[in-house]
Amino acid sequence: MDVSQKRRLSRLKRQARVRKKIRGTSECPRLSVFRSAKHIYAQIIEDTTGKTLVAASTLGADVDMTSGGNVEAAKAVGSAIAKKALDQNITSVVFDRNGFLYQGRVQALADAAREAGLKL
Repeated sequence: MDVSQKRRLSRLKRQARVRKKIRGTSECPRLSVFRSAKHIYAQIIEDTTGKTLVAASTLGADVDMTSGGNVEAAKAVGSAIAKKALDQNITSVVFDRNGFLYQGRVQALADAAREAGLKL
């Protein structure tokens, strides 16, 4: 097993550990974050029905970024998803870091969502 496979397996283990404790309900849905090398994605999911309520990413038209793999892009996605959520009367969410460490881009997205008015 090479290093990239170990890294992916470790993230999946962390993801399963976190997902056991976190559930998104209709009153408080789950804000899930995924980051790749070039982009960052966020979506608000209601786990009881399995539906995605709101989504935002650096690939979307609402976030105008030339590079999606940096902290500024993560801040833009965080404020965009908070704005979309507040438009649909979603005020509080449970944050799911999806197995990623809470630092860098993941932390920037969460902080920007909090500053835009979303309760995490």
